Amino acid sequence: MAKNKTVYVCQNCGAESPKWIGHCPVCKEWNTYREELITLSPPASVMSNAPRRKPELLSGIEADDTDRITTGIGEVDRILGGGMVKGSLILMGGEPGIGKSTLALQIALARKDIKVLYVSGEESEGQVKLRAKRLPGKNDSCYIYNETELENVITQAGVVNPSLLIIDSIQTLSSSLLESSAGSVSQVRECAAMMLRYAKETGIPVILIGHITKDGSLAGPKVLEHIVDVVLQFEGDSNFVFRILRPVKNRFGSTAEIGIFEMEGTGLREVTDPSELFIRRDRDPASGVTIAATVDGLRPFMIETQALVSSAVYGTPQRSSTGFDTRRLNMLLAVLEKRAGFKLGVKDVFLNIAGGIKVSDPAIDLAVVSSVLSSNLDTPVSHHTAFAGEVGLSGEIRPVARIEQRILEASRMGFEQIVISGYHRSIKEQPGLKISPVQKIEGLVRLLFS
Repeated sequence: MAKNKTVYVCQNCGAESPKWIGHCPVCKEWNTYREELITLSPPASVMSNAPRRKPELLSGIEADDTDRITTGIGEVDRILGGGMVKGSLILMGGEPGIGKSTLALQIALARKDIKVLYVSGEESEGQVKLRAKRLPGKNDSCYIYNETELENVITQAGVVNPSLLIIDSIQTLSSSLLESSAGSVSQVRECAAMMLRYAKETGIPVILIGHITKDGSLAGPKVLEHIVDVVLQFEGDSNFVFRILRPVKNRFGSTAEIGIFEMEGTGLREVTDPSELFIRRDRDPASGVTIAATVDGLRPFMIETQALVSSAVYGTPQRSSTGFDTRRLNMLLAVLEKRAGFKLGVKDVFLNIAGGIKVSDPAIDLAVVSSVLSSNLDTPVSHHTAFAGEVGLSGEIRPVARIEQRILEASRMGFEQIVISGYHRSIKEQPGLKISPVQKIEGLVRLLFS
């Protein structure tokens, strides 16, 4: 006979305690413990009647790298390594309103030749239909099912027998085997484990949509990310139109790729050439604006950095940055003051990465420094010049990775000059592009403003 016990589970990290405590000793969060009923000897699984597999020799197992199911969306297929592997479990997370459900529904409608079961626990069938009307693509074999009971979902999946199963979202699912409410740590963990078993036994890929916590991590226990095969993070700002789909984990491909989308009234549009969107060269040169050649994953593109340096009005100078680490900005300003002699300690400095994206590539240091100097001297930098280099504490311009890709991207976009570190060796020249190596901050100042 099944035995039950009551435990308190942290809803942020999944830690358990025999009694309620206000401060979680694992994740250090406050007031996250909730009472849950745990079954020590659960009844037989709803899938216990499924045929059991036998161990097979590795040499006798046939596997084809090309045996993938394409989603019909090029950016998604590329970051997955060519498509969805049969029987894989994919978890896609992001902030509310970022476009997770929109992208999932676009995947369901993108291909007309596959059968899709879209399970919505947050919207009714009519609400999903209204959203589907404004999206591109049409799939007559797309089934919409509004359900939150996991056992019913598995039953209907066996009846429909789809080629792809989409769950929106995993936090709304609950199993009758557990007494806790939907969205709790135990429910999320159990539902994800059962969906993993379903995917592996049937060979049907499953896409789970997950919510994120206030600190930006996926909601639910950390073990959830270990259960699934692929974790996709949907990043962006609701105030901007650009979205980045970034693989955090991928058992069947690289995690160095990213997918870029643009949010429109008709859904998410693939951005195949991000450099064309992130930079503007059809305007007169302005001080404080420079172009950086950055690489995110394996994709190079050009971004625009904007800086504004002004006298501090309120006594204490302000340091503010959007899309760039403020601490690194303070470090670069200290290098300019110590190594180049620019008195920026009494001035306000504001930095913005155009387009609303966040950049952590150290290669844009050179563009940031150049934009700050340009604004401070009120002298514009040619918009035909690009920058790629890391700035060290000694004022030296350090070499960066994938410099050949950055130079090729600058040449493709029609730039006339690119400023890089003077410590790079054997750089291949590009026709029509002048490569200007600099080794110190002082050399950069002489190159741009002498």
